[in-house]
Amino acid sequence: MNKNILTFIGCEGEYEDSKIVIFGAPYDGTTSYRPGARFAPSRMRSESEYAIESYSPYLNLDLTDYSIFDGGDLELPYGNAQKVIDIIENYVEKLLKDDKICCMIGGEHLVTLGAVKAYAKHFDNLHIVHFDAHADLRDEYLGEKLSHATVMRRCWELVGDNRIFQFGIRSGDIQEFNWGRKHVETHMFDFAGISTLKEKIKENPVYLTIDMDVMDPSEFPATGTPEAGGVTFKELLWALSHLNGLNIVGFDLVELSPPNDTTGISTALACKLLRELLLQVMSNS
Repeated sequence: MNKNILTFIGCEGEYEDSKIVIFGAPYDGTTSYRPGARFAPSRMRSESEYAIESYSPYLNLDLTDYSIFDGGDLELPYGNAQKVIDIIENYVEKLLKDDKICCMIGGEHLVTLGAVKAYAKHFDNLHIVHFDAHADLRDEYLGEKLSHATVMRRCWELVGDNRIFQFGIRSGDIQEFNWGRKHVETHMFDFAGISTLKEKIKENPVYLTIDMDVMDPSEFPATGTPEAGGVTFKELLWALSHLNGLNIVGFDLVELSPPNDTTGISTALACKLLRELLLQVMSNS
């Protein structure tokens, strides 16, 4: 597999030598408020060389000490959500056959479904840890089953009851929350309860999906559906530290919208968050 010409900072390893493979899923075809997330993967790569360092003072680890492969962006059609999901699913299936940990950069949150479809076929008893402002548990949105607002409902159809753990949720309609109480574990507003995840999930495989609108718009304004009352970056790092010991087999970072990032602050934050995720997963794998 060929390496992307422009790579995320410190992620210049060869495919054969790398445990983690980064790829972009540049799609925002169901965004209901502010589009632009399709530009996030390429923007994060180009900005990472200037906005952040490869070294994390939080973890005392450096990306250059690991082999991480950046495979570039998938070519995704704008007008066909099902085809987008199929392309992502097929790509992730190839990576899993090669025993890789997938790191997907969205794109809007619907892209997560493609990855989860591949993971649910590859791993028995897959669990999902979901950081987000929105529950994303609608059965349909504006008549569509495939939407950023329905993605966790579609994932539930793959993994079943009591295998999705949501944190930071502060938006959704009443039907979502009523349905969710019976089928998923939702922690409202913050990360309270995250320290108990290990005893609940045990050694089962975990797919981690982070919609960056979990953060407050005062810290992360450039997202498709900003929602007031979110967590801080420091609180998000604290939550990630409590995922140590979980068997994270794949993860994604979604919903940065660069056209709405007039100052560059959100892109720099997203790059920093991706660095921390990569290093934490690598150090525990």
